[in-house]
Amino acid sequence: MESKFARTAAAVGALMIGTTLLPVSPAMAQEPWSFSANIGAVSNYMWRGTSQTGDQPAIQGGLDAGHESGFYAGTWVSNVDFGDDGASYELDLYTGFGGAINDDFSYDISAIYYAYPDGRDSDFAELGASGTFKWFTLGLAYTVYGENDDGLFDDGDIYYYAGVDLPLPYDFGFSLRGGYYDFTNGDVEIGVDDAGFAITESADYWNYGASISRDAGDFGTFALNWDQNNGDQNVGFDPDPKFWVSWLKEF
Repeated sequence: MESKFARTAAAVGALMIGTTLLPVSPAMAQEPWSFSANIGAVSNYMWRGTSQTGDQPAIQGGLDAGHESGFYAGTWVSNVDFGDDGASYELDLYTGFGGAINDDFSYDISAIYYAYPDGRDSDFAELGASGTFKWFTLGLAYTVYGENDDGLFDDGDIYYYAGVDLPLPYDFGFSLRGGYYDFTNGDVEIGVDDAGFAITESADYWNYGASISRDAGDFGTFALNWDQNNGDQNVGFDPDPKFWVSWLKEF
């Protein structure tokens, strides 16, 4: 399977679940504009339960700008390895609007373009929306454009997700995440039967994971993460559990 990208809501996949799942959160409020940068390293770049680097490490980083109104925009880059696809890096461009209705409920609406400049028919774009009540997040991402016509990551794909992000004593944090990918072109041909009819399997899958992280102040945030999916191996998924470590530093 030509997997795309775990970036869980910030530069390093699972460190912030609102993430896993949307690309970025608004920059910290400073009137009227604020700017930030981030750099990170992961032992495996996981995105929505699948490795984007063939279970190899990645170096990642981004730049963000936010306005006091809730508007934000930014860019983020990481090395990737999709095998035959040929892409060696991912470049994300995103913008959105987020805010809080009260102390308990917040929301985010975003648009993101995933580019693979040296890849082949891999670019795609999503619109996303999420709502967070205290520690719980629900959201979805809808693919509005895809270069891989009639394949995965094409127009109409929907990714549904949920997460729980809990603060713990001594600057620790714990998060749980899960999602379901519903592909428009999810029936993948894997062969033919004796009568010459195509044999297909569904590429739709569930994924789930957890992270425990610690904020080390000027040294950044460190995390131990687990991710897994129940995708069909005949389609190209690797359903084995993945344990990986990550580091994120924001400026």
